[in-house]
Amino acid sequence: MHPVVRRWALRAAGAGVALAAACSGGPVPGADDGHGAGRAAPPVSRAAIATVPADGAQDVSVEAEVTATVAEGRLLSVRLADDRGVEVPGRTGTDGTRWAPLEPLTPATPYTIDVVAQDAGGLHAAHHAAFATAGPAHTVAAFPTPEDGATVGVGMPVSLRFTRPVADRSAAERAVTVTADPPVPVAAHWFGDRRLDVRPEHYWAPDTEVTVAVRLQGVELAPGEYGTQTRDVRFTVGRSRVSTVDLDAATMTVREDGVPVRTLKVSAGGPEHQTYRGVMVVAEKYAETRMNSRTVGLGDEYDIKDVPHAMRLTASGTFLHGNYWADEEVFGTENTSHGCIGLADGKGGDADSPAGWFFAHTLVGDVVEVRGGTGEEVQPANGLNGWNLPWAAWRAGGASGATRP
Repeated sequence: MHPVVRRWALRAAGAGVALAAACSGGPVPGADDGHGAGRAAPPVSRAAIATVPADGAQDVSVEAEVTATVAEGRLLSVRLADDRGVEVPGRTGTDGTRWAPLEPLTPATPYTIDVVAQDAGGLHAAHHAAFATAGPAHTVAAFPTPEDGATVGVGMPVSLRFTRPVADRSAAERAVTVTADPPVPVAAHWFGDRRLDVRPEHYWAPDTEVTVAVRLQGVELAPGEYGTQTRDVRFTVGRSRVSTVDLDAATMTVREDGVPVRTLKVSAGGPEHQTYRGVMVVAEKYAETRMNSRTVGLGDEYDIKDVPHAMRLTASGTFLHGNYWADEEVFGTENTSHGCIGLADGKGGDADSPAGWFFAHTLVGDVVEVRGGTGEEVQPANGLNGWNLPWAAWRAGGASGATRP
């Protein structure tokens, strides 16, 4: 079958640059859980990781300092990679506390850096950050999501994050061709002047092959600002997996091709920090990450350096993740987190735990539908969650307001 061409632009992951992990499920390690539970607080790593540039930094000079450092510990691994997964080689100093790249960075490119360190007692800490380098003056680049060659879930939109504001939205949309096989109509929607997402009316069909041809080279996107790219991105839609979280029942039912395969007990946001409701898409996965309440304005309520099996649902910091510090009785009975959805797990990540099982069977782009509760509806621009807009409203957000077959 021949694919059908759709002239729409796309990209944006956790939207180009990932924000810091920001929520905690249940009581913080070392604190009273508030329910009289008798479980001893697990030890927390003393290793304190820091990276430069700061997480979320934009327009970073390619000549700027890039480092990963640790206090009260030693670095175990550092991975700096661009949006295509190409790693930048680096070297750790002889004392094991500082890492720096050995090659210069590429202009107009998003990067992620993932660091794991260990303290004197052997306890691990993890850190994730993302930033983007600046392009030459008067040029515009677009960072596409998903990555070339990826296999994604049925909820993954095509998304473009532009390095500078786009004034001529029609020109940007004409410069990108989205092709799907089997064919399905798609439409574009702008979130501000730097992000353009594309999706069909309903979730992608499993096994769909999608090609995104970016032809921005020489296209004037704003007065005196010209596109610089010619590239193709191809990705495959995998099996259909949609998980439904019932906040009232504190459960998550996992369905594959519409058939329930497992129901897991969860603990979601408590009364003061309720979990968003609506359709959310897994934007990123981390085997281990740090969650710090300071990143969402909650002061010193928690700082967990080794949260296992973490899957990002919103750019603002909502995750579905493993929780080893809460009492097992919490899951399925009580919502106690700061907004995240927690699954029972072991310290360091237990592959046989509910969280370990769900993580292993989840693709970026899988759908998590959150129902019940009384929390706010997730905003469509908060992560890859444009499915919360009705189709007519989605189409109205494009330059032409039209669909392409």
